[in-house]
Amino acid sequence: MFGMIGKFTTVPGKRDEVMSLISGASASMPGNLVYLIAADAQDPDVIWISESWESEESHANSLQIHEVREAITAAMPMISGVETVAKTVPFR
Repeated sequence: MFGMIGKFTTVPGKRDEVMSLISGASASMPGNLVYLIAADAQDPDVIWISESWESEESHANSLQIHEVREAITAAMPMISGVETVAKTVPFR
């Protein structure tokens, strides 16, 4: 298993729009076990994404899915920073 915790910082006022784009694209990704999108409780421009995958390869493959690539392309102008906070080994 493979997991990641990511932090996305959006340009001011675009967090909800980016969350909607990400949410729509993540609906059916083969090998994905959990894809939790959360708004930061204190910073109105930060999104946290917690992911669990069957494998690191499943995660890499998800980035090639048409809908995911479209969402990334649409969201990029509204994102000012992306940080992988941690790579994890999820416990079932």
